[in-house]
Amino acid sequence: MSFRPIAALLLAALALPAAAHTPYLAPASFEVRPDSRVTLDASFAETFFVPEVVFDNSEFAVTAPDGSRKSPDTVVRLKSRTVVEHTLPGQKGTYRFSTGNRLGAVFRTWSLDGKTGASRDPAMPLPAGATLLTHYQSLSRAEVYLTAGAPTTAALKPYGTGLELVPVTHPSDLYRGERFDFTVQYDGQPLPAQTVEIHRALGDGARQPAPVTLTTDAAGNASFALDQAGTYLALIRYRGPAPAGAAAPMYGNNYTLSFRVLEP
Repeated sequence: MSFRPIAALLLAALALPAAAHTPYLAPASFEVRPDSRVTLDASFAETFFVPEVVFDNSEFAVTAPDGSRKSPDTVVRLKSRTVVEHTLPGQKGTYRFSTGNRLGAVFRTWSLDGKTGASRDPAMPLPAGATLLTHYQSLSRAEVYLTAGAPTTAALKPYGTGLELVPVTHPSDLYRGERFDFTVQYDGQPLPAQTVEIHRALGDGARQPAPVTLTTDAAGNASFALDQAGTYLALIRYRGPAPAGAAAPMYGNNYTLSFRVLEP
């Protein structure tokens, strides 16, 4: 049995965005040509984009401008990050790079005799007389869109499964003074009243600026005012039902999208 103080329990089980490691997928450059060799880092971190913990145990994917999907050319897993390299096939348009889904630890929390306990061991039985509070498995995915030439939309088509940020404004066509409009979905359905955090990615290891917090409307829509040029990370955390046969009845989803805002 494993008991933790309430503060530590909230940190581990609720995965508070301010302190929890957050997944990201970031390119070495957003500037690409149709035949560019693209290099990206995938990691978990607290400041962006400064890698700390490798993003592993997933199948990386590239969606081409025609909507076809394939694995990237090279995936190398290091201790602090996974490095992805892929040579674009000479096709103009927008490419979607994804870490794929990474299943992580199974979390359970319970209440017993006025105390709160937690465990990451799915084989450990619930203590006698305890009331189960939460039971979920973490699931992380990070993505980024890169465009060679004019933006296209086939790669933006939602998967229809899991947690997604579905762009309305094209992520490769964002300029200071405008807005980034998008919809948040889970299993193809809009998520109303869902929190979305937008973090600036300084990349220098300095203290992370406070994020901008948005809330989706009744149709799952949100809009971010592009007040400053630079690189950003949109973060969504949501607990939703896991499919039959999963290790827990719920998934603790962590989804991020890296994007860049340009000067007009």
